[in-house]
Amino acid sequence: MTLVVVPVRYPLTDHSKHTLAEAVDIAEERDAALTVFHVNVYQRGRNVTRPHLRRAVEAEFGRLSNARFVVREGFLVEETILDEVAAEDADIVVIGHKQASRWRRAFRRLTSDPDVETYLRRKLDAEIVTVGTS
Repeated sequence: MTLVVVPVRYPLTDHSKHTLAEAVDIAEERDAALTVFHVNVYQRGRNVTRPHLRRAVEAEFGRLSNARFVVREGFLVEETILDEVAAEDADIVVIGHKQASRWRRAFRRLTSDPDVETYLRRKLDAEIVTVGTS
């Protein structure tokens, strides 16, 4: 079965809702499983739980029958997302354009290639969908 992974912020921002809506549509169109993913960043001291994330998403979108909710701890959001996507062997990763911009800045510091989508494709062998604001 195809797997779509969508990293989101908590509480859900308008941009996260827009990105998540696109991921939900893609998962429905492709009859795919959906992983809604959030990173608790150690240095921010917040402790979001899976039930928190599930309730917030379901309050916005209703019950998502083929979805699972994952919360991981990490120091670097981008690295934690990459690890999760690779571990799940995701087929599609849906990211917001703001997240893509942050990843570009981080990758510029780490590599000579600022193209996050190309980098992710090389590292993950997944389709990358970048969602702009409406």
